[in-house]
Amino acid sequence: MAKAFASQGDMTEKKITFTEVGDGVYAFTAEGDPNSGVIIGDESVMIVEAQATPRLANKVIDCVRSVTDKPISHVVLTHYHAVRVLGASAFGAQQVIMGDKARAMVVERGQEDWDSEFQRFPRLFEGHESIPGLTWPTTTFSEDMTVYLGKRRVDLMHLGRAHTAGDIVIHVPDQNVMFTGDIVEYHSACYCGDGHFSDWGDTLDAIASFQVDAIAPGRGDALMGQDMVTAAIENTRDFVESTYAAAARVAARGGSLKEAWDAVRAACDPKFKDYAIYEHCLPFNVARAYDEARGIDTPRIWTAQRDIEMWEALQG
Repeated sequence: MAKAFASQGDMTEKKITFTEVGDGVYAFTAEGDPNSGVIIGDESVMIVEAQATPRLANKVIDCVRSVTDKPISHVVLTHYHAVRVLGASAFGAQQVIMGDKARAMVVERGQEDWDSEFQRFPRLFEGHESIPGLTWPTTTFSEDMTVYLGKRRVDLMHLGRAHTAGDIVIHVPDQNVMFTGDIVEYHSACYCGDGHFSDWGDTLDAIASFQVDAIAPGRGDALMGQDMVTAAIENTRDFVESTYAAAARVAARGGSLKEAWDAVRAACDPKFKDYAIYEHCLPFNVARAYDEARGIDTPRIWTAQRDIEMWEALQG
């Protein structure tokens, strides 16, 4: 029997932290589990990232209610992955916002991603029976969009491909704070199974150009101060480049996926093996890096069956 995915045995409850990263702007973090964000406006609240289930979303709502009783009017989703979006119904928001590309990915592969992630990472789907179905946005945009929460301006932007083709970031100018989704991580592995390695660095450069004072990353602790922000951006860059370069060298000489796995482990284990979800991400990262290096621009759709077949191949 093939070895199980590392995440299938990860059932440890994570400690939640709710950090104010700017005046009225908060990061909900949980030791490497998916983060959410809270932006409090004059009369209402915007949530960034909805968690995987309504039950988990209620943990975010509990934190919101610890600081404000204003209604939640907007939910913004940085990309389409199930662990980020399927809890959206819990917030009761009138507006659910995604980029156009992210919505297209829900159409193309949303159900397959849900099925795949559910069997990969059961702990993140606590209360899965409460999910009403795929999350569909009420509003989408192409390159950028501005939402006003009263006087507070919130800018939503697609800065380039990275973690997926449809990633967006959220910038709160009056506090110079950014929510990056999974484009930037902190002491957590990047999940690159739907990624675009060759574009990721340019997108990180675009984020860095804002010189923000704080970032709420996709996973890991809130990043406070420009030194910590810069360090996390460069660490993310190192993770992505180290993964891709090792796999690309194998692909260039016609080597196998298993050889790419061994090469990426040799390059990345010494630097990143203690990062959150490293073992969970590694097989998907290697498979995608190997595909991209062989000229496959659009990531193949992950299904529960493809997960198993890929994992068996990597196990030899």
